[in-house]
Parts: sequence; structure tokens; C-alpha cells
Amino acid sequence: MSTIPENLKYANSHEWVLDNGDGTVTVGITDHAQELLGDVVYVELPEIGAEVVSTEQFSLVESVKAASDIYAPVNGEVIEVNEALNDTPELINDAPYEGAWIAKIKLSDAADLDNLLDAEGYSAIIE
Repeated sequence: MSTIPENLKYANSHEWVLDNGDGTVTVGITDHAQELLGDVVYVELPEIGAEVVSTEQFSLVESVKAASDIYAPVNGEVIEVNEALNDTPELINDAPYEGAWIAKIKLSDAADLDNLLDAEGYSAIIE
């Protein structure tokens, strides 16, 4: 059974979003997504300064089973990436909601958050 923290928002494509309260969000992939992928061996981080568009690919996670595109859940600019994933991509398996965030994004429009699912809504789509 996947963990689904109540304080996050979720995209249908299995990304989680933490509203940092300052016009930025932190983005990663859900516990459910990492379970489906299996052992993660590589994460392609987005470029700092890259403009991301909601529902378009902005990162890639490779596991022993497959490579999976990671989609931007919001529109904005990448302002920080989690460099720790370069050396320890398995953090995504070990702590998908803690140390394994992929990027921080400065929102183009805070209303994008309204288009995301809450924990209950996300739970319903993965059951």
C-alpha cells in the first residue's frame, strides 16, 4: 500500500507537489510511482533555469525495469535541482517524499495548484 501524505498535491502522472508558500513548489515522484518502477538507478535532472510546461516531460527516472518520463505538474522555471540524486538515485525508493525531491520550480501562476489532486483524489486514481 502506497503512502500518500495529506499535505501534498498530486498529478495524475504520479508526481507530488509541495507548496513552499513563497511562490515556489518542490516536485518529486510518488511512493506509488517508485513502487511501479522498482530499483531506481539513474535520475536525469532538469536544467536550472529551464522553463517547464505542465504535463510536458521535464525529467527522467530509470530503474532496472524501465525508464519513465517525469512530467511537470505546474508551469514555471526550475530554480533548484536535487544534486544528491546524481550519486544516490535510490533515494527515490528509500524516501520518495523526504530526501528524493527532483526539482524546485518557481510558479508562473499559483492557480496551477488548483488543477492538482489532493491526497484523497490521488488515492482514488491509484486504487
